[in-house]
Amino acid sequence: METLSLAPPPPRRQSLLFHRISVLLLTFSAYAAFHASRKPPSIVKSVLGPEVAASNSSADAGWPPFNGLRGPHRLGELDLAFLSSYSAGMYLAGHVGDRIDLRRFLAFGMLGSGISTAAFGMGYWWRVHRLSFFLAVQIVSGLFQSIGWPCVVAVVGNWFGKSKRGLIMGAWNSHTSVGNILGSVVASSVLEFGWGWSFVLPGILIIIVGAFVLAFLVVDPKVLGFESPVMEIEINDAGNGLEGSANGANGEEVGLLGSGEKSDLDMKAVDLDSKAAIGFLEAWRLPSVAPYAFCLFFSKLVAYTFLYWLPFYIRHTAVSGKHLSHKTAGILSTIFDIGGVFGGISAGFISDRLGARAVTSVLFLLFSIPSLILYRLYGSISMHLNIGLMFLSGYFVNGPYSLITTAVAADLGTQDMIKGNSRALATVTAIIDGTGSVGAALGPLLTGYISTRGWNSVFLMLIFSTSLAILFLIHIAKAEVTSKMSQRR
Repeated sequence: METLSLAPPPPRRQSLLFHRISVLLLTFSAYAAFHASRKPPSIVKSVLGPEVAASNSSADAGWPPFNGLRGPHRLGELDLAFLSSYSAGMYLAGHVGDRIDLRRFLAFGMLGSGISTAAFGMGYWWRVHRLSFFLAVQIVSGLFQSIGWPCVVAVVGNWFGKSKRGLIMGAWNSHTSVGNILGSVVASSVLEFGWGWSFVLPGILIIIVGAFVLAFLVVDPKVLGFESPVMEIEINDAGNGLEGSANGANGEEVGLLGSGEKSDLDMKAVDLDSKAAIGFLEAWRLPSVAPYAFCLFFSKLVAYTFLYWLPFYIRHTAVSGKHLSHKTAGILSTIFDIGGVFGGISAGFISDRLGARAVTSVLFLLFSIPSLILYRLYGSISMHLNIGLMFLSGYFVNGPYSLITTAVAADLGTQDMIKGNSRALATVTAIIDGTGSVGAALGPLLTGYISTRGWNSVFLMLIFSTSLAILFLIHIAKAEVTSKMSQRR
């Protein structure tokens, strides 16, 4: 009888591991598909806009209304239309995501994103040359795309506690770069058959992945009878055994909340019902949410400028004295995203080891400045230098962006002040990434105008934005360092 009573637990533990892996794979595939469908506009920019003068005698070559001297401006406005609606929709999506079925909401966003992405590509066969059509499609696409991020982060946050969250979510967040790479390769490979295919194929892909999400995704372990990781943290904390304390997780909490704020929270903590979703303004007032949100504003401005303009920049900048083809420029731009994969994983691992998210972010941001300068100055000398410096830039630019949108957002959405209210996670995530998305909208727009004056001006803007991102985290990073030093004493 004793043997029989001890038999069930191992399969249950295996089942929990199986479901966690399934959740990671499904949410990884879902957001990779989102980014793959978001990549085509950057790939087709060099086809829609004016051609390189050195390789084409006609400065007006391209697709009306994006050709001619105002072509780069209109391409920047196209990015603004998408990213503005994306950032506005992000706030709403997080608010809604904490109140309805995340699985159906996520699948709905993927279906809408697929249809709107394919609709943009259909403009090629419909011979559409009206700017209003493309702007309208991009606005609708941005609204559907905004549903993805709050949903996937909330689902992963439901399944995983704080232990090694930085490493797990850093590796998981490589879906952004993997999606960019996939979208770049797919869009570039069919570009020669007509730029419409560069949109239709990624649109079909995200619809197919959305069907799998709707069929198989389990959004919360409690649905299957497992204990929530948030509850595990509360239980351990009550017994003075907070998960990961041996590795400095307590120091991580101090760093996130800022020095001296912990005692204040004990006095003014909000006893929220775990079944009630936190309010939007309440979430903004949570410690460290605003500084990280505004840091991401400038960090994402830099990352999305590369996302939307790097293939165009490569196409219009001679490497070893030669201009690359549309297809080669699009595929070569994936090196930046490959660097981003390693940067995101490294930032998550380092932040777990240090127990200091802000210090890690600041270090990566500091190193990204010389990497951007080197890429601009020496990237055109040879292909090897171009690839190496592009990889380095992607590594340092995407590292903090990846860390803040995943592990930091999850930490802030499950901090002590909320008392384990898991229904605050999507709202906090939406605030941080939504604010970052405002910067993401601004960067590509400014690039469309500034690039006409020279690319040196664009890189100066990126360096200035990175410097401002560092300033927003200085106070929190200083608190983390002070906490670590006091612990060693």
